[in-house]
Amino acid sequence: MHTSQEHLELGQFIPFIYHHNMLADPARMSAFRYAINFAVPLGSKVLDLGGGTGVLSFFAAQRAARVWCVERNPELVQAARRLLAMNYGSEKVEVIQADAFDYLPPEPVDVVICEMLHVGMLREKQVPVLAGFKRRYLEKFGAPLPLFLPEAFIQAVQPVQQSFDFGGYYAPIPSLQDPSALHPRTMELAAPALFQLASYGESLPVDCAWQGEITLAQSGSLNALRFITKNVLTIVEKEQRSVDWFSQYLIMPLSDPLIVAAGQRISVSFAYLLGDPIATLKPVVTLIG
Repeated sequence: MHTSQEHLELGQFIPFIYHHNMLADPARMSAFRYAINFAVPLGSKVLDLGGGTGVLSFFAAQRAARVWCVERNPELVQAARRLLAMNYGSEKVEVIQADAFDYLPPEPVDVVICEMLHVGMLREKQVPVLAGFKRRYLEKFGAPLPLFLPEAFIQAVQPVQQSFDFGGYYAPIPSLQDPSALHPRTMELAAPALFQLASYGESLPVDCAWQGEITLAQSGSLNALRFITKNVLTIVEKEQRSVDWFSQYLIMPLSDPLIVAAGQRISVSFAYLLGDPIATLKPVVTLIG
């Protein structure tokens, strides 16, 4: 049993109007449509966990024989049924009101789509939902596991100098950035450093704990870290490339900014459980030497 607060952290009760932003995001939509069209075999069976408005189930239905679209939020369940009925080919989709933490399809499936994604793999429950699903699926149906879409995620951290001045009001607070936009308020002090890589088809981590060193390329005031999460939606082996989609970047201010120079090294450390609230991310940065 999950508490009300835990379900709020799932992102499942984001007001319905904000789903327009997801549908209107060309990077998200084009990447998922291409990946689903490539990865879903013709005539296959697909499970969409956390289906929202049903758009990813709709993409899958263009190739699959049957799609189960699982959504817990009653408002979104009604919306998905209404919207899917307006789109040709969606008769293959069954919208089911259920909790993704507990649901299993009535029969084995070929592909599982799950887009409960947030930068840092924080806040939303992508990793714990799929870890539990894999365990229950194997108990009920045995191997092999279906293909997961996304297939993997890659995480990185980057030291930055961030302007927290808002009309003369200084407010160092966490913020999100569009990965495809320019950010003149942000100065990159070093290249991103990779700290985590996980494949959904393999054993999934329960946490993220990292301590590493970064050599700075720029001088400035190191007052924040930028967290980057790249979602590998599918791998196109014959073209030796992947179809990727970046979650929004996360800027986390540091409680103790550092004046730094190019060539200096810093130590960065943090630890949190995947799916935890953003507030649990409390990075520590120190100068080396």
